This record gives sequence, structure tokens and C-alpha cells, in this order.
Amino acid sequence: MSEHNHGDGCDCGHDHEYDNDSITLSLDDGTELNCIVLDIFTVDNKEYIALQPEDGEEEDDNVFLYRYIQEDDGDPQLLNIDDDEEFEAVADAFEELLDSDEFDDMFDEESEEEEEE
Repeated sequence: MSEHNHGDGCDCGHDHEYDNDSITLSLDDGTELNCIVLDIFTVDNKEYIALQPEDGEEEDDNVFLYRYIQEDDGDPQLLNIDDDEEFEAVADAFEELLDSDEFDDMFDEESEEEEEE
């Protein structure tokens, strides 16, 4: 489900442009990758962000997980998750969010169908 990337240079290995719904990552090789912000969530009192490449196939389930810090100037700072235990905890929490969202979506669809009848 998730891809665990380690970058070089800044803490996450990428430069960022952020507009609340998406982030453009400037990769080490000079290419840019536009990513959709799937969610910002908390694990053990730290915030994390889940990103998915915009150009990916719908079936493509590459999700990038980073430690997320909101700077005072409004810009986000993304940090690599270098510890395997921390990454596993974050990946598990994100999967739980997905499961919860899917359950909520199914429940909402059933409620809408009942209202239409």
C-alpha cells in the first residue's frame, strides 16, 4: 500500500509548493511530482501527511507518508520517516483511516438510497 521513501538534501529530500489540496514535490533528479493531499492525521501526538501522485493510475496505490510540520509562515515542512517502527505505526493509522472512510462512504450511500425510496 505505502511506499517508504528516503531522500537526500532537505529533511524529506524534496522542495515543496503547497496549496491545501496538493503539493508539488521537486525530486532530487530535478523532476516535479504533483501529489494530492489525501489526509493529515495524528499519531502519537505528531502530525503526518499522506500524499498520492496526481498522475498515477486510479488502481495505483502508491502513497507517500511524511512527518508533517506546519510552519509559522504557513508553509509545510515534510520530514522523512526514518524509523521503521514509526513508519509502520503511521502506515497502520493511515490504513485505519482508509477503512473508516470506506465504511463511512458505504453508510452514506446506503442512507442516500433509503432517502430516495
